[in-house]
Amino acid sequence: MFVDKAQITIKSGKGGNGAVSFRREPFIPQGGPDGGNGGRGGDVVILADRNLRTLMDFRYKRRYEAQNGEDGRGRQQFGKDGEDLIIRVPTGTVIYENGSVIADMTEDGQRYVAAKGGRGGKGNVMFKNSVRQAPNFAEAGGAAREKTIDLELKLIADVGLIGYPNVGKSTLLSVSTSAAPKIANYHFTTLTPNLGVVYIYDSSFVMADIPGLIEGASQGSGLGLDFLKHIERTKVLIHVVDVSGSEGRDPIDDFEKINAELSGYSPLLAKKPQLVAANKTDMADSEAFERLRAHVESKGIKCLPMCAPVREGVEEVLKQAYSLLLQARESEPEDISVPYAAQQNEEDPDYREVEVKKLSSGVFLVTGKQLEKIFNSTNFNDMGSLRYLYKYIEGKGAIEKMLAMGLEEGDTIRVIDYDFEYIDE
Repeated sequence: MFVDKAQITIKSGKGGNGAVSFRREPFIPQGGPDGGNGGRGGDVVILADRNLRTLMDFRYKRRYEAQNGEDGRGRQQFGKDGEDLIIRVPTGTVIYENGSVIADMTEDGQRYVAAKGGRGGKGNVMFKNSVRQAPNFAEAGGAAREKTIDLELKLIADVGLIGYPNVGKSTLLSVSTSAAPKIANYHFTTLTPNLGVVYIYDSSFVMADIPGLIEGASQGSGLGLDFLKHIERTKVLIHVVDVSGSEGRDPIDDFEKINAELSGYSPLLAKKPQLVAANKTDMADSEAFERLRAHVESKGIKCLPMCAPVREGVEEVLKQAYSLLLQARESEPEDISVPYAAQQNEEDPDYREVEVKKLSSGVFLVTGKQLEKIFNSTNFNDMGSLRYLYKYIEGKGAIEKMLAMGLEEGDTIRVIDYDFEYIDE
């Protein structure tokens, strides 16, 4: 089954906590701190894999979690880092978060860290200095990061086959490549895009058979919106038109309506190099073909006759498509990578920011990501640990901000969910 959309929840690993430990050995009085650091939490990494063709796996599994880092131990034993979680997706997958593109996986082997693991907490041995020789506290591990992301697959093909249902797109793909799409004499035989490789001269290109479009496709009629997106990455379009009018439609009208749908979906699609393959010439008279060709070529688009089942005119269509493809490759602009959403981690400046807010009750609330981590590491029965917390808040300018907001002696300062009384020293 071809699946091109999925929504999953990912969660990175939590960093291991640092250890509070003191050296205790015979004949070594007053052994110093020896608590080791915690291990780093695993990242969630998305990896593009050209061997995958669908997002089917994500229909059955929706939640992915990386491994947590191990806690530190005594004797300066560091915790083991958590293993990264690798999630493989087909090349051409676009990753969204809250409706915004955060990564476009266009190259095989491309990696994107979607959720960074928490950093390991420091053990108490790391807080030892000439003044604080027996720290009775350690640092908590960095928090895991959890988010919901949307995956959308847009096929990567050089040439796309477009046109009304039952005009011969699948037949052209089957006689040009080793692909074996379903072929039958009724509409919407092709329900999912098919890919094939065309070998020409000493080169090759990938060609995609896009399920048939109809009038109103850009507004969601038929299979329109589901598969118009797969044309976006193609560089050249082969517009297959039934020149015989065997379905009771006018070939010129078909040509105009399909191009109108391309413009309605995206103006960029309408500007792609296009070649018209007038199929089913064995059932049409020469006058019908000449009429279509005159109309198409008046718009600067080449129109070639073709009878796909017997391969008549197929080679010339492929040669012309390859020529357009070479021109498109030469003139395409430099690759502009999709801007990645900023990942909040412990190296980001805003991670270390401290915010101060005065509540209606008169309480001063102090919050911050890094502050929360230090707060969770604080031993409230140890003055050295409390002093470390206070120095951090003071160093971030939070005390100055609160004084400017009217902080007075005896007022309550709430750090996360713990209340302190302010004493002006």
